Amino acid sequence: MTSVTTANVATDSSTAAANLAPAIDPRELRDALGLFATGVTVVTAPGTGKDAVGITVNSFSSLSLEPPLVLWSLALKSPSLDAFEEGKPFAINVLQREQEALAMQFARPLDDKYEGVEYSLNSRQVPLLDGAQAQLECTAEFTRVLGDHLLIVGRVDALNTAPGEPLLFYRGAFARLES
Repeated sequence: MTSVTTANVATDSSTAAANLAPAIDPRELRDALGLFATGVTVVTAPGTGKDAVGITVNSFSSLSLEPPLVLWSLALKSPSLDAFEEGKPFAINVLQREQEALAMQFARPLDDKYEGVEYSLNSRQVPLLDGAQAQLECTAEFTRVLGDHLLIVGRVDALNTAPGEPLLFYRGAFARLES
């Protein structure tokens, strides 16, 4: 007579249940994730040659205060992927509520995303957007491919902040804080 332990039965049941779980519909997942309001940022980097890189990102998050780390993700199909390899500099520009047009400019596939944009370059040639509520100057500390995105962890090397109200993104649209 063969004896079956409870632990084996539980493991076998868990595995079977996981294999039978229905797939998550990508549209439903996107809608659910859209219920989490986020800030809107433009991530900038030197790029190759004179072509600076800039991308609108709302996947930005703080990670650690000691050491000072932030994280964000970039689609693997992005033409700017090479600009964010480990060791390379970049900046997170946290946008203010009146910078919707700037967010849209950097969200589109344009030949010159910086046309008409006021910015300065830091000592590592990273563009810092004028009027941003915060500018976090970073170095890519760690990257990892996860799903269809590259996770980027940056060490914050310097920062600047300004007063104002943040630009928010909620349920697929820009939003503002209500007082």
